[in-house]
Amino acid sequence: MAIDKVIFLDRDGVINRDSPEYIKRWEEFEFLPGSLEALRLLTEAGYHLILITNQSIINRGMATPEELARTHRRLQETVAAAGGQIFDIFFCPHRPDENCACRKPKPGLILQAQARHGIDLAQTLMIGDSGRDIRCGREAGCGATILVRTGYKPDVEQRLAAEGLHPDAVADDLLAAARWILARNLFPAPGRP
Repeated sequence: MAIDKVIFLDRDGVINRDSPEYIKRWEEFEFLPGSLEALRLLTEAGYHLILITNQSIINRGMATPEELARTHRRLQETVAAAGGQIFDIFFCPHRPDENCACRKPKPGLILQAQARHGIDLAQTLMIGDSGRDIRCGREAGCGATILVRTGYKPDVEQRLAAEGLHPDAVADDLLAAARWILARNLFPAPGRP
């Protein structure tokens, strides 16, 4: 069955603090201020939230698939306890040198989600903290992209501008992005105002 009102979200740097040392286990996972509230608000507004995340920790040998699954299970449980819902999770386990089709900025993960859930990509939004995320959303055909400033690379806006890549909005954090979306009632379900 097809789903509507879909928001694709990067994980590290959007929902939780990112680290150049990688987030390898749940004990290293730290929610960014306001992110749980943002996920709750978007869930309450009827959006399906789908995680789209590069996790090369698997093929780098820094974490096992089981450890990543545990982190994602705990993430979903914590979000649910706060009133939100992560509808589904897609991750790329590959290193950059493996040249796979699923590592962002390539759109493979979003295309997997589209195939699984019958999503009209023109009616979706991608939220991320990096140029990879914005490019992935654009290449997949998402209707809009939002850059959040909570990643650890402060020059991302300048880099995107230099590449001629402009997100539809820039927000200080996920909560500000959620409020921007809700104020515009982006991608209402068919037949609803």
